[in-house]
Amino acid sequence: MISLITGIGGLIGSHLAEHLIKNGDEVTGLYFNSTIGIEELPKEASLFECDVRYFNSVYEILSKCKPDRIFHLAAQSQPVVSLTKPQETFDINCIGTINVFESIKLIRKQNADYNPKVIVACSSAEYGASLTEENVPINEDTPLLPLHPYGVSKVAQDLLAFQYYKNEMLNGIRVRIFNTTGPGKVNDVCSDFTRRVVEIEKGKTKKLLVGNISTKRAILDVRDLCLALELLSEKGTPGEVYNVSGDKIYLISDIIEIIKNNSNAKIEIEVNPALLRPTDEPVIFGDSTKLKKCTLWKQQYSIEMTIKDMLEYWRKRI
Repeated sequence: MISLITGIGGLIGSHLAEHLIKNGDEVTGLYFNSTIGIEELPKEASLFECDVRYFNSVYEILSKCKPDRIFHLAAQSQPVVSLTKPQETFDINCIGTINVFESIKLIRKQNADYNPKVIVACSSAEYGASLTEENVPINEDTPLLPLHPYGVSKVAQDLLAFQYYKNEMLNGIRVRIFNTTGPGKVNDVCSDFTRRVVEIEKGKTKKLLVGNISTKRAILDVRDLCLALELLSEKGTPGEVYNVSGDKIYLISDIIEIIKNNSNAKIEIEVNPALLRPTDEPVIFGDSTKLKKCTLWKQQYSIEMTIKDMLEYWRKRI
């Protein structure tokens, strides 16, 4: 099985590459401005620097390796960044998606039988204002009401994949990914908190700076997500959309307590206004029933296991 991962240098991409290689896949990966060091990626993967915003670059690589399945993960994935860089966010997330599907269309002109599964990494941010206490856990039919440019770009990416299936019969499968974290993650609550606590342990800082800690999140380990993505590439139905969410909700303040329980440091908490968003979903929790029925997937990593592994990750690097 030849698998291609766009955004292999991100958290999900790097873990997915390890997961697929372990299962015997030949993996090709595209990276650009990666959050994970290239030296940390599996040496067995064939790596190409490629900005998915440029069609010719994407087409050249896809036409050479003709992957059996594509995991399209490349994205500008930070909501806060999207508020100041909406144009860049849309370029990467939407134009990048178009370029993947248009490349497949062009390849099919020479090889009509070529039609790989394309797993498109969408987001729970698409639901936005629909994420309220009375609505969760939300299913795939919940209205999409994003609250920031990142969420809007993901709605566009989601619907692009759907229309390529309807109009061109390209095998896109949309996956709305809820809060995911794990070793190697940066710029989310769990990664920021675990890194700062390790900095406190090592005497590099004195306080744990936080934003809004009263919001609620279902947290999913990236290794559980990788299994879900692989299973959907094998058993998912083209044209369909699937939620992938953790099974349990946690207050952000609960996450802090779990981290504190796994550290010997004295931790003083301070609210930093710069970490507060103008709008913030009060609760993010998805219904993964459709995924589970289709693939028999189940969550295997507890939040405690994830936090312990993330603390160890930072202790080795700080």
